[in-house]
Amino acid sequence: MKDFKKLNEYLSNLAVLNVKLHNLHWNVVGKQFVQIHEYTESIYNDFFEKYDEVAELMKIRDAKPLAKLSAYLENATISELDQDKFSTDEVLEIVKADLTKMKELATEIRNAADEAGDFEAVAVFEDHVAGYSKNLWFIKSMLL
Repeated sequence: MKDFKKLNEYLSNLAVLNVKLHNLHWNVVGKQFVQIHEYTESIYNDFFEKYDEVAELMKIRDAKPLAKLSAYLENATISELDQDKFSTDEVLEIVKADLTKMKELATEIRNAADEAGDFEAVAVFEDHVAGYSKNLWFIKSMLL
């Protein structure tokens, strides 16, 4: 891969999502509090691992991953939240929308990597897409 703009967008989204998910994790209220509290924690832990993995993938390719909060906010396509109290259904709907965006972006990056013959990036992003699919299934099942 030679175009690292999408990778920096993805990295920026992961950084913003790390903070956003902490907000949801700390501020969820309702009957399923414990389940959603623990679920959002599992997602932000996963995102932090993806964040490091993507930055290292870029460094291996002599690219410069963004490393400033201001740069992440400028390049992210995921938005922050101002709210500080969320019902369990609100949390699930917010996470569902963000995971859908991330799955689409990861798929786009995976396909570009495939066209470039970058099989390592293909493997990384196929795993990311699969993870998003699984979490979207979990959310769909929780919202029934």
